Amino acid sequence: MKTYKFKTNINCGSCIKAVTPHMNKLEGITWEVDTDNPDKILEVKTENLDAADIKSTVERAGFKAEQV
Repeated sequence: MKTYKFKTNINCGSCIKAVTPHMNKLEGITWEVDTDNPDKILEVKTENLDAADIKSTVERAGFKAEQV
């Protein structure tokens, strides 16, 4: 299983609520956002997706994602 981390602008519960339906469409992943971290780190664990797939999903939800 691969783990990807992204610096995001997902910074509150409402933001997480907005991105959740988009992330839930991705098969075979677990994810969480550390909103206490100043960089709002999104951590995604996946077997079959790459960083570009995850980044484009976050961006479709209206947020920024920069792999770290």
